[in-house]
Amino acid sequence: MNLTAEDIFSVKNADGFKTLALNIFRFQAQNCKVYGEYIHHLRVDVEQVKTIEQVPFLPISFFKSHSILSNTEPTEITFSSSGTTGMVQSSHHVTDVKLYEQSYLQAFARFYGNVSEYCFLALLPSYQQRAGSSLIYMVNDLIEKSGHAQSGYFLYNHDDLLQTLLDLKSKKQKTVLIGVTYALLDFIEQHDIDFPELIVMETGGMKGKRKEMVREELHEQLTKGFGVKSIHSEYGMTELLSQAYSLGDGVFNCPNWMQVLIRDTNDPLSLVAEGRTGGINVIDLANLNSCCFIATQDLGKINPDQSFEVLGRFDHADIRGCNLLVQ
Repeated sequence: MNLTAEDIFSVKNADGFKTLALNIFRFQAQNCKVYGEYIHHLRVDVEQVKTIEQVPFLPISFFKSHSILSNTEPTEITFSSSGTTGMVQSSHHVTDVKLYEQSYLQAFARFYGNVSEYCFLALLPSYQQRAGSSLIYMVNDLIEKSGHAQSGYFLYNHDDLLQTLLDLKSKKQKTVLIGVTYALLDFIEQHDIDFPELIVMETGGMKGKRKEMVREELHEQLTKGFGVKSIHSEYGMTELLSQAYSLGDGVFNCPNWMQVLIRDTNDPLSLVAEGRTGGINVIDLANLNSCCFIATQDLGKINPDQSFEVLGRFDHADIRGCNLLVQ
């Protein structure tokens, strides 16, 4: 199969998505050894899979124990998950990092507009202090492509961040502050700022630094502390090359080449109806060279407009990654 990035990122509608997803499914069933063996053990006949609802989803834990690859090209970069000491990390071997770059750049443009119009500020200490973070790779590129002199990282220098925010507010500069949850809370405990136009994007997770909070309580504190109407969120993870975005209220939307389905918690090969809680399955067509069909350890539900909400984690799942907030 000779698919290109253009095939993936030019998907316009549901029919186009389904056709491309099924083509990739057949390709990966044949060319991704781990996924092919998983399908074989499930006794699924690939030729009888006619809809995306019938596609088997690979448990995300396989990224901890296997190399998930659908081609023999050399790995350009390996992204690894965060985790507490002693926890086995997931590894996503990426043979074409341009797919990742095109995915996050087009998704940002879809939800927010041109990257060059923004100043990007990052408060991501736990990510900066380890290697292999796909989030840091993305933020580095957004900072560079913004071309704004004040774009950059703020590790624990909250006073500098406050002054930068006040300066950007006075200039009426479009600004995105992307931060890990505990670091955003640390900042507003020291400083109050009233910056209504600021986009505050939390990436989820306390990383063991604070007690987990329900989303409503967290967002109430953050909206008050930053003087904004809503808190934005990003739903992404090491094992994916695409992200969904929430522009407020914890309701996420996917770009056209990504889709979420909800599986039955008692029967992982069955899906549940809209509005019912279950396990989040993700189809990420940008994962062309690994596996596009991932069964995550997150719990969620789909709304009638195909937006989705993240409601927590499966019991005993590793505490890591993005948006681990339990409602």
